[in-house]
Amino acid sequence: MDLTTRESAITALPGHAGNGGGLRLAVILGSNREGRFGPVVSNWFLARAAEHQDFTTTFIDLADTDLSAPLSSRPGPAVRAELDKVTPALADADAFVVLTPEYNHSFPAAIKALIDWHLVEWQAKPVGFVSYGGMSGGLRAVEQLRQVFAEMHAVTVRDTVSFHNAHADFDAEGRHRDPAACDAAARTMLDRLAWWGLALREAKSVRPYGG
Repeated sequence: MDLTTRESAITALPGHAGNGGGLRLAVILGSNREGRFGPVVSNWFLARAAEHQDFTTTFIDLADTDLSAPLSSRPGPAVRAELDKVTPALADADAFVVLTPEYNHSFPAAIKALIDWHLVEWQAKPVGFVSYGGMSGGLRAVEQLRQVFAEMHAVTVRDTVSFHNAHADFDAEGRHRDPAACDAAARTMLDRLAWWGLALREAKSVRPYGG
């Protein structure tokens, strides 16, 4: 499936929806740069997520949205149309995974715009990270995102997946050349997200979050 050519920012993907009671995972590809490497990483991760029994997955590609930097409590029709591409999926999600490269020691502006245009959609939900880049593997971007999501009342999980010198990790077909370690890291992160996603969903059903 070609995840780089779609008319909509949101793609619903099949999943097991098993022991987690049908936890809904939103996977967000944060790069919208021309010629980006992100779809290789997202294709790899979506295959791992599809194997996890606790999740059904929705994929959000920020290259298919154009959220403006100026914020407004009363967005006009053009901004509202862009929000309509992503807001319902964020609101429905029980957990998130943000896929981010590292640009100039930080994360892309498209991710910040998505975060800033929303609030309750993030609250009391877990967030995991898949990062890629050069020597740092995108981890500096992840550490900054942890601070931003803390302000949004989200819970970031400790375990991450990162690809250092990512272009060399994958072959021409998008397959990881040595998948054992990164596959295990993805399973661990998804397990943590499932635990937190279920725990927070059950807690909110007893006592609504008042962030």
